[in-house]
Amino acid sequence: MPAGCIFADKGPAAFVADDDPETLLALCSLVNSAAFGLLVSVQLARVELAQSFEVGLIQQTPVPDLNADQQATLAALARRAWSLKRKLDTIEETSHAFALPAALRARLGDYNPPTIEAELARIQSEIDNIAFDLYGFNEADRAAVQGNQGVANDGDAEGSADDEGDDEDSAAPIDHTAGLLSWAVSVAFGRFDWRLATGERAAPAEPKPFDPLPAKSSGMLQDGAEPFHVHEGVLVDDQGHPHDLARLIEEVLAGVEIAVPDDVRRWLQREFFAFHLQRYSKSRRKAPIYWPLSTTSGSYTLWVYYPSLTSQTLYTAINDFIEPKLKQVGGDVTVLRNKGSARTRDDEKQFEALQAFELELIELRDTLRKLAPTHKPNHDDGVQISAAPLWPLFRHKPWQKVLKDTWTKLEKGDYDWAHLAMNYWPERARAKCKTDKSLAIAHGLEDLYVEPAAQPKKARGKKNPEIPYE
Repeated sequence: MPAGCIFADKGPAAFVADDDPETLLALCSLVNSAAFGLLVSVQLARVELAQSFEVGLIQQTPVPDLNADQQATLAALARRAWSLKRKLDTIEETSHAFALPAALRARLGDYNPPTIEAELARIQSEIDNIAFDLYGFNEADRAAVQGNQGVANDGDAEGSADDEGDDEDSAAPIDHTAGLLSWAVSVAFGRFDWRLATGERAAPAEPKPFDPLPAKSSGMLQDGAEPFHVHEGVLVDDQGHPHDLARLIEEVLAGVEIAVPDDVRRWLQREFFAFHLQRYSKSRRKAPIYWPLSTTSGSYTLWVYYPSLTSQTLYTAINDFIEPKLKQVGGDVTVLRNKGSARTRDDEKQFEALQAFELELIELRDTLRKLAPTHKPNHDDGVQISAAPLWPLFRHKPWQKVLKDTWTKLEKGDYDWAHLAMNYWPERARAKCKTDKSLAIAHGLEDLYVEPAAQPKKARGKKNPEIPYE
C-alpha cells in the first residue's frame, strides 16, 4: 500500500511495527506463499480461498519468526516481483505506472512479457520453497498443497462476488494497434507525452514499493510541458478542420516514426469509443474520458475531453465548431440552390445530402444550447453523472443506455448528493440537506441540517431470576 493511502472495509491491509519496508516485504512474500494459503483454507474448511477475508481469519494465521537472512531474502524476492509486475503495467493506459503503449514500449528498454512471467513464476516457486521450510512442511505436505492448488484454480473461473464480471472489463488483452491509436488520441488531447517515444524525454526512475502514488503516470504530459496540440478541450471529426482529431492522430504517429494506418478516420468513427469504454471500465465503474457527441446519423462528431470539461465547454462546442460548420454548409447549400435547373444529377444528390446534414447540425446546436445553461459539471460527481444530461448525443447504444438510466435516477432523486443534482433540482436537494447530514456536508450546506431531538431511553426491566439464561 503506497504511503498516503487509506483502506476501507473491503480494502485488505496488514501492518507491522513502525511500517518497516523490509518487514512488510518479507510478510508480503509469506502471505503470498502456497503454505500460507493452505493454512488459511484449513480455517475456511475448503480449498478455494474466499475473495475477501474477515480480519481475524488472517490475524490468527501463524507467521514464522524470521532471522535477518531469511527476512532479507524474502524481502528481496517480493521487491523483485513487485518491480516485474509494475513493468507489465507500463503499457496499461489506466495504470499509474503507464509509460508507452505495447507497440512503443521497447524504446524505453527491455520489455518481454513472456520472460517477465517466467521470472515471476520462478520467484513464486522460490518463495513457496522457503515458506514450506519455515512452516515445516514435508514432501507429502507439499504434494498435497500442489494438488489442492490445481483444484482451487479450477474454481477461480467463477470470479469474485465483489468484482462482478463485465463485458467491458478492462482486463481483456489489448490489441497492439488499437492501443497505439488510443495512445495517439491521448497525445492529441494533451494527456500523454509523445517525447517519451522519441527519446526527447527520459522515463523517470522506478519508484520504491511504498512511495506515494504519483499525481501523474510516467507517460502523462507533465505540468508545464508543451502539449502536442493546443485546444480548449474539444476536438472534432471533420476533415480539413484545424482541430480534426483523425489528422492529429496521423501526425502523432508520423512524429514518432510509426507507419500510419490507412483507415484512421474509420477506426475513430466506428471502433475507438467502444475500445476506450472497455479499457476505462472496471467492474461496475465506467469512466470514459473522451466523449463523442454526435449528430443523429453520426455524420459530425465533437470529441470532448472530460478532464478539461467546464461549464463553458458546450458553449465552446457551439461557437467554435458547430456555428462555423453551419455557415460553411449553408454557403454550399446556397450555391447549389442558386444553380436551380442547371443542377446535375450529382449536384442534386449533393444538394439533398447537404440539406439533411444542415438540419442535423441545427438539431445538434439547438440541443447543446438547451443543455449549456444548466450543465455545470463538477469532477467530484464522476464521469457517469457528469455525462448523464448529454445522453441523447451519444450514439454508442450500451453507453447511451447507462447514461439514460443514470439521468432517470437523477430525476428521481437517487443521486441528490451530486453537485449536478443541486444545479438541476436545488429546492429538492436543499430540502434533503435539512434531514440528511451527509448530503448537507456534500453540498457545503451544513447550516441547513437540523439535528433531530434526542429520543428518551426506554427503561430496561429486570430479568426474572427464575428464568434461566439461554
